[in-house]
Amino acid sequence: MTEAVELIAVVGTCAPERHSLAMTLSKQHGRWLIPAGRLRLAVDPLDELQSLVRWATPPECVLAELPENIPVTRAIGALTAPDHPARLREVVCVVDAAHLLPDLLRDDYLPTDRVATLQGDREYFGRAMLTVTQIEFASTVILANWEPLSTPDLSMMMALISHLAPRARLRLQGVLSPQGGEEQLPYSKEQERPGWVGLLNDDFAPHMTDPRVGALRYERERPFHPTRLQAVLDGRIEPGEFGTVLRSAGFCRFATRPHHVGEWDHVGQLISFEPLAAAVPDAADGGELLALGQDLAFFGLDLDRVALEAALDGALLTDEEFAAGPDEWQRLDDPFPAWQTTGAEHD
Repeated sequence: MTEAVELIAVVGTCAPERHSLAMTLSKQHGRWLIPAGRLRLAVDPLDELQSLVRWATPPECVLAELPENIPVTRAIGALTAPDHPARLREVVCVVDAAHLLPDLLRDDYLPTDRVATLQGDREYFGRAMLTVTQIEFASTVILANWEPLSTPDLSMMMALISHLAPRARLRLQGVLSPQGGEEQLPYSKEQERPGWVGLLNDDFAPHMTDPRVGALRYERERPFHPTRLQAVLDGRIEPGEFGTVLRSAGFCRFATRPHHVGEWDHVGQLISFEPLAAAVPDAADGGELLALGQDLAFFGLDLDRVALEAALDGALLTDEEFAAGPDEWQRLDDPFPAWQTTGAEHD
């Protein structure tokens, strides 16, 4: 088997802290660093990275500092492709302790790659979503600027990261620096790292806990009434009635869209619902039922789990509405954006 160049990806939405760590790792271990500033100039940063990596020779290990506007899942997909010249060993995420909570609550958007921009189809991603997914898919999380935090706040911060990314190693910068190569297996895009995935799979064991940090799995068979759900999201969850819900994700069903399962993806002030699959898959195609009703994971601070569950229950169809059947459900008001789906089903 041909020996491959190994690659460690360094990510993080706080550019100064990310670059500082990347420089430190490069100097400490004598590794070639491809900085984000170099990649950012390219039309397609991931294509540029692939071209640059070809100049390295095994068993060299390359550090690649990725620009903050590249979605980490897209980067992992490219770096784990069979034809990529490097073997992805680690994804190291740098988190600025002073800015993490504000970053998760930001509502601004960043343009992604310049390819879409040049084609006139500019694509944007929420900065908060970029931040949380970088943490969730990291193999190592480095907490920078943690020294000013009080002991209780540091405990809370570390437990929150551990809940979002229970499979990641968590290190305090300057205390235990990542050596690189601790991973025994290559980083694979199939690895189920996010905490919300583990919670829904009954495989959730964060290394650190704190009284303020909570997680909740919400499972119900009935679909949501979209208008009542919007009222709960905007009028009760976002204002903090049940504590600070920082992250929620999973699978959902809207009564007005009975033919499809939706992906619920939320962080801070940003939320999106996208169609994932037909609610009843074709058995001949070997389809798998993603969710009969709701299967959602919630993470946050000072959560009132009982009250949150009760509020979500209030957004489900009532007995009378449920008994009316799907034809009547589709007549209900639905304030959420329409889904672009294939087939003749009603969206």
